Parts: sequence; C-alpha cells; structure tokens
Amino acid sequence: MMLIDRLNNDDRFARTSGAQVTEVGEGYARAELTVGEVHLNAAGVCQGGAIYTLADLSFAAVTNNCENVTLGISNTITFLNSAHLGDRLTAVCISTHDHHRLPYCDIKVTNQDGLLIAVMTGLAYRTSRKSTATGIV
Repeated sequence: MMLIDRLNNDDRFARTSGAQVTEVGEGYARAELTVGEVHLNAAGVCQGGAIYTLADLSFAAVTNNCENVTLGISNTITFLNSAHLGDRLTAVCISTHDHHRLPYCDIKVTNQDGLLIAVMTGLAYRTSRKSTATGIV
C-alpha cells in the first residue's frame, strides 16, 4: 500500500476528523480539512486540536517517506489566526533537516484565502521497525 493510502486509511483519528493527505513528494506533503460544526470550540472557531491534527498528518507523511516507521516526538504549534466554519484548511509540511534518526520539519496551515492560520515545527524519531508502505504516492 502506498504511503498516502496508508495514512488516509489507517490513521483512524485523522480520518475521523476529516483530515486527508492530498499530496506527498520527496520532503514535502500537503493535507487538507474543511472546518465543520464538529471542529468548532465553545468560542465558535475551529478547535486548536483540529488544526494540530491536520498539521501532524502532513508531518507524518513527510517523515514516514522512508523504510522505517517514524513517530513524532516533539511539536510546537503557534496559532496566528482563527479558522471558521466552512474554511478549507491546508497544511504544507517541508522537511528542513532529513536526519537519519531525527528528521525535523516546518509546517504551515493556511485557509482557502492564503491566510496563515498556524505554524508548527516537528521533530520525529525513526524507529527500527520497517514500514508496510511500499511507496510515497
């Protein structure tokens, strides 16, 4: 199974939230989510956890683009603007440092108008466990 299919099918939390990987390349991934009623917090804007889930999914796509299962070990997210009901959010992850054990990435989340919603950095750990994904796309 290709990486994009593996993440979209087997990451049950992301799938349930509506987040989906839409593009994967070498050191790059894009994931998308449309903000629905289920994503709104008590203030009526998109819950930070939904935005984080989207960013984390794109991060998983970039860091698992190798032979070994790779897991996030440290992420820092900063929310810059609110996302609202109906917004189409896009998370783009870029590999900043593709270390053989500790890959590091930068992720930007924007809405359909290009407004920067959040920025995140991610550090992952490449385990010795072999991945079952057979390719990136």
